[in-house]
Amino acid sequence: MEQAQRLERDFRAKRAALLAKKPDGVGGGNGNGGGGDDGGGDTSGPSLPGENTIKIDVYFHIITSGGQGADTLDMVDEQMAVLDGAFAGTPYWFSLIDVTESDNGAWYSAGPGTSAEADMKRSLRQGGADALNIYSSSPGQGLLGWATFPASYATNPDNDGVVILNESMPGGTAAPYDEGDTLVHEVGHWLGLYHTFQGGCNGSGDYVADTPAERSPAYGCPIGRDSCPKGKNARGLDPITNFMDYSDDACMIEFSPDQVLRAWELSDTYRRLSSP
Repeated sequence: MEQAQRLERDFRAKRAALLAKKPDGVGGGNGNGGGGDDGGGDTSGPSLPGENTIKIDVYFHIITSGGQGADTLDMVDEQMAVLDGAFAGTPYWFSLIDVTESDNGAWYSAGPGTSAEADMKRSLRQGGADALNIYSSSPGQGLLGWATFPASYATNPDNDGVVILNESMPGGTAAPYDEGDTLVHEVGHWLGLYHTFQGGCNGSGDYVADTPAERSPAYGCPIGRDSCPKGKNARGLDPITNFMDYSDDACMIEFSPDQVLRAWELSDTYRRLSSP
């Protein structure tokens, strides 16, 4: 598809500009959380592949309603650049295969777990467990987005994918969540990651050793916050700059090394991602 090829070329060219905005390493996520299952599994799987060795095919579905939500191609282009840049330094890179547009009022406002969401995904989803399907819409209820976890694919493959608020894309109106980081956050769930504040100050938390425990989500950019200063999980200041928190887009700049490893182990187990 010529349109998809143009976007593939353009977001590669814009990656350098994005990385210049963020600190070295991985940069760019926000959202309202994953859904579907607990994202479980241990981290005793294969070793981490090399940088940019795992290609993930992306199918981007723009949902509109009588002209509302008609995101421009430039917004999709910028969103893909943010996603690609956020995972720089990890095994993953994202290849935009197709962009679809559907004018459907029921789908446009569909919330998680609704019959309209199921109908939308059943009608539009492409590819297998290793394909990332993204749906941009306007679900309301204050939702920025939601995602399925890797383990849920086997029992409900049609439901697999990520839904984002269209105005959370770069250039949208959902400030301070308008830099495209909602998608990065939700793709983190799609690869198997929990929120950094999972479980609060106690228990296993997000099952990642190098993200300090966090009592509750961070909003804004509360530099120096330490919501779990005591106990066995007290490992320093809250990870407010992590993509898997709820901080403002401008505040979120990184995945931790152990998050990258956990994402690979879970996605390799359940999505069978492999090198090209």
